[in-house]
Amino acid sequence: MANALALETSPYLLQHKDNPVDWMPWGEAAFAAARERDCALLVSIGYSACHWCHVMERESFEDETTAALMNRLFVCVKVDREERPDVDAIYMDAVQAMTGQGGWPLNAFMTPDGVPFYAGTYFPPAARGQMPAWSQVLEGVANAYATQRDELAAQTEKLVARLRGSDNLDGRAGSVPDDALDTARTRLRAIYDPEHGGFNRGAPKFPQASVIDFLLGQGEREMSIHTLRAMANGGIYDQIGGGFSRYAVDARWIVPHFEKMLYDNALLARAYLHGWQVTGDPLLRRVCEETLDFLLRELRQDEGAFASALDADSEGVEGKFYVWRLDEVGEEAARVFGMTAEGNWEGVNIAVRATADPPDLRALKDELLELRSARVRPGLDDKRLTSWNALAVSALADAGAVLGRADYVEAARVTAGFLLKTMRDSEGRLLRSYNRGQARLMAYLEDHGYLLEALLTLYEATFEERWFDAARALADETVFRFGDTERGGFFSVAHDHERLVARRKELEDSPIPAGQSAVAYGLLRLAALTGEHAYAEQALTVMRPLGEAVTRYPQAFGHLLQAIAFERGPVREIALVGPDVDALARVVRSAFRPRSVLAASPGVPLMEGRAQPGAYVCEHFACRAPVSTPEELAALLDG
Repeated sequence: MANALALETSPYLLQHKDNPVDWMPWGEAAFAAARERDCALLVSIGYSACHWCHVMERESFEDETTAALMNRLFVCVKVDREERPDVDAIYMDAVQAMTGQGGWPLNAFMTPDGVPFYAGTYFPPAARGQMPAWSQVLEGVANAYATQRDELAAQTEKLVARLRGSDNLDGRAGSVPDDALDTARTRLRAIYDPEHGGFNRGAPKFPQASVIDFLLGQGEREMSIHTLRAMANGGIYDQIGGGFSRYAVDARWIVPHFEKMLYDNALLARAYLHGWQVTGDPLLRRVCEETLDFLLRELRQDEGAFASALDADSEGVEGKFYVWRLDEVGEEAARVFGMTAEGNWEGVNIAVRATADPPDLRALKDELLELRSARVRPGLDDKRLTSWNALAVSALADAGAVLGRADYVEAARVTAGFLLKTMRDSEGRLLRSYNRGQARLMAYLEDHGYLLEALLTLYEATFEERWFDAARALADETVFRFGDTERGGFFSVAHDHERLVARRKELEDSPIPAGQSAVAYGLLRLAALTGEHAYAEQALTVMRPLGEAVTRYPQAFGHLLQAIAFERGPVREIALVGPDVDALARVVRSAFRPRSVLAASPGVPLMEGRAQPGAYVCEHFACRAPVSTPEELAALLDG
């Protein structure tokens, strides 16, 4: 018989609906059950594309004896970390404080008040090395909760204070050092891998799109472009079907952890677009387009929004869908993609870019893609998340406008329309997750921040005023519902959100931009388009208390560094008027101009008083005389 997860819409939770564990979803019902039973809760957090989550499910959660022990000792709760990033962030911080490491599956034991007192990640069914058996953990934790509650309460006081630490950041105090951007570049250089690219010299290696975009915006070419090319040549990039895996397990980007996430691919597509704008390298443009084509082909759903992820496993084997034996491919494909009889990973081949692109590259890829399509596909997590879809909107709109791809721009329009219309509750509040025809869960700061940036990017790609109007309304809503009126900055959850053991301010841009960073960047862009300094002042309250952190740990603040660079300026406010708007806009888009905003419709305040046709290039709403030709605009912008 299915457990209570059968009523959920998350693919990850539904994967566990037939476990013999009496799983409950996160919510008051689970905490009430723990209070009634006078027992602790076991909260197990993961996501559908998580390899070790699948392993622990097969080994323990599907085992009748283990499940019976779990059911007897605890109220057991399953959480999809992608649906509930607030819950995941709190208990991930807790496990890192307790053990010095983190990851998924995350298994946290907590009181009926939500206070964690023991946590870990994967546990095997039998003791292995330094890892105790899962059954030993269950019995030991239950015994401690039954006999040592006073001691546990005393031990958790400092932990709870740590979990609430970011709440007290004061955006009215502190400042960003004058040399913050230079210092960030210097520190990134110190951890940069000059041989293989990336921002650590060992393994595993994670692509850091926000850091790359920051460096590109600062005029840095060596670290950023070398890293983009190294990833494009490796196995972390799907040479056959396009798109990136979440990370590489080696230092050379060859062996991926094969899961593919919407957020990585949206962010990386944009970084490759900007790399192409800087260099003109056709490889970077090709990777951008192939990555977006992968999103449209394999993740886009019927209503126009995008699914969250493809699993690493198929038929229970990691990477099976993506690897090749030599006898499966022709001689030329083997040469182009570096395939041998011995293979480059566990006796099989992960395709890499082993030669310069041959003239028939597209035909070779299409042939292998057709062969691969006959295999059993990895599982698809088909829930649509507002924040990750907003990242896709930004990537599609930006690339569509720059590359002249009308199909990308139209896809961005459709997705943005879905988010604005369908992802709302009866009171008009933004929602987080959609699946099985149902939108649910209140949206977080990251959903609002990413969508704010996406709407502004879509406006600049189309000059359709509806997107600007929606961005401005969303910004005002975000400031009202998430802003810290006492200390500045923004909480990760709204004032009317469910209360957890801590109400936090998300800080780090890793692996995706923090909600605060996205909101700050969006507000700064909005200030440049409207002339309303209040938006910029709100953004500054995010930056001030983190000024020291961004210089010490720039790899963790790539998106916030972009916002700081924008705030430092100078920002060019570009207003286009008249019949030649398209030709003038092509000039603006011909280079990577991260410190600029672009408008060409009468309802945007930057356009006020612009009667004479031409291009107005302004700073702080003080404009030079308009120029009328693309050549004059190029000279003005690039001179």
